Amino acid sequence: MENDSPDKKYKGGRHPKDDRAIYRYSISLTAAENAKFLSLFEKSGMNVMAHFITACIFQKTITTVKIDKAAMDYHVKLTGLFGQFRAIGVNYNQVIKMLYSNFSEKKAAAALYKLEQQTIELSVLGKKIITLTGEFEANHLNK
Repeated sequence: MENDSPDKKYKGGRHPKDDRAIYRYSISLTAAENAKFLSLFEKSGMNVMAHFITACIFQKTITTVKIDKAAMDYHVKLTGLFGQFRAIGVNYNQVIKMLYSNFSEKKAAAALYKLEQQTIELSVLGKKIITLTGEFEANHLNK
């Protein structure tokens, strides 16, 4: 009885590849070379180390993705800051309505003057943030 007979039922499993990789090579690296190799492998974003090595040997293009953690942190905090600015605007309107409805006109005007001074400081701070963001983008993000 032959194994390749047409009457043989399929038993399952993986279909064999047409061009199997059967040749293996072994290399040894020093600690410094291994650290450099691992950092290059991580930067490449590839999942399989064998594919990365093959790409390096045969000069295939290797894509590297560099994520700047400082830029990401800056962006997250800046986004949160804009949310706080919106909340300040809502609270500002509510405070003005309460001042005029609950206090005499003199007391409301005095409190409103203090609020105006704080708003001016907030505006100056906002301009500094915009300037610093422009410098950050020019120095770190456009490379």
